[in-house]
Amino acid sequence: MKRVDDFRLRLGAHELVPIVIGGMGVDISAATLALEGARLGGIGHISDAMVPTVSDRRFRTHFVSEKAKRYKYNAANSDKSAVQFDLGQLAEATRNHVGRTMEAKRGAGLIFINCMEKLTMNAPRETLRVRLKSALDAGVDGITLSAGLHLGSFALIEDHPRFRDAKLGIIVSSLRALQLFLRKSARVNRLPDYVVVEGPLAGGHLGFGMDWAQYDLRSITAEIRRHLQAEQLAIPLIPAGGIFTGSDAVSYLEAGAGAVQVATRFTVTRECGLPDDVKQEYFKAHEQDVEVNLISPTGYPMRMLKGSPAIGAGIRPNCEAYGYLLDGSGNCTYIDAYNRAVAAHPGAKKVSVMDKTCLCTHMRNFDCWTCGHTVYRLKDTSVRLADGSYQLLGAEHVFRDYQFSVDGRIALPE
Repeated sequence: MKRVDDFRLRLGAHELVPIVIGGMGVDISAATLALEGARLGGIGHISDAMVPTVSDRRFRTHFVSEKAKRYKYNAANSDKSAVQFDLGQLAEATRNHVGRTMEAKRGAGLIFINCMEKLTMNAPRETLRVRLKSALDAGVDGITLSAGLHLGSFALIEDHPRFRDAKLGIIVSSLRALQLFLRKSARVNRLPDYVVVEGPLAGGHLGFGMDWAQYDLRSITAEIRRHLQAEQLAIPLIPAGGIFTGSDAVSYLEAGAGAVQVATRFTVTRECGLPDDVKQEYFKAHEQDVEVNLISPTGYPMRMLKGSPAIGAGIRPNCEAYGYLLDGSGNCTYIDAYNRAVAAHPGAKKVSVMDKTCLCTHMRNFDCWTCGHTVYRLKDTSVRLADGSYQLLGAEHVFRDYQFSVDGRIALPE
């Protein structure tokens, strides 16, 4: 029987183990996790979600507190149009995060950064350009464009000296989305180096509506592969979402995929940025504990554990400190939802907001427990300890299990 290790992903001059660790924000796909993926010969992602927060946490900068002080006067105002990010600090935060990771890189693999278009940050075009260019400045091996169509993203960096050197890819969930992107990228004469095809069982934000269950990753991947073949475009496809074992991965590789992207099984590794008590929540989860809801202010459905503290929390919007989901006019649907809840319960010391959540604050605090559909299977990948908790895993252990396992088996830790 074939193993993942019998295949290789070729990206330019690089020949890689065809395992990509997905870019989970905020700092869940921590640098330590991404570096292990690269050391072992695959691709590891970091995320640029809320990168000033990550810089403060990792490198003792003070970008968030400085922004909060600068706009403190506006905290009680529902109009957040005045709350802008300092682009110089945003660039510095990105260079800190990416540059320090690249300095620590060992092995033959690559480090990519996941860049979300839906982080509109009250100045969508300007902040996205800074994040993309600063990541390239800091030497990142590649950028994966996510959470949006990114129709103008290549144009934002076409004048950068590394535009044709760095590996650039995009995440799509349909052939239509890819066709739109390819049409736009043709204007700058730059094809993506790879395409991640994210299916309906993925974690976090989904590229589907609430009818997600009607779609299937294998069917979407096959449809996109047929289109690329018809257009004579040799772009590696990387399916993602619900690939839980090495045998699952092999079935996609045998069908022509260039690699697979995986994330859920790495959430319970020591190298993952989630707090250990949250990792235990993932271990304990059952299938009925997982839901897809619409509480994200982005408008995308999002998969998470039903026990996430973010669900129903009614904290005051904290856009002066964060504000990553403010649109170009300074609006966020959580602000509207919060104001409706306050108006419906005048005088209440605490309100519950069920239809939306303050995603910035809750992701920063690890209170929004996003997960892939297969999270309930994590308990089968570890051993239960005497105190009832589950043993945390090493990223190398999980990576090697994907790389070498056969017959649907999962190797338990010693």
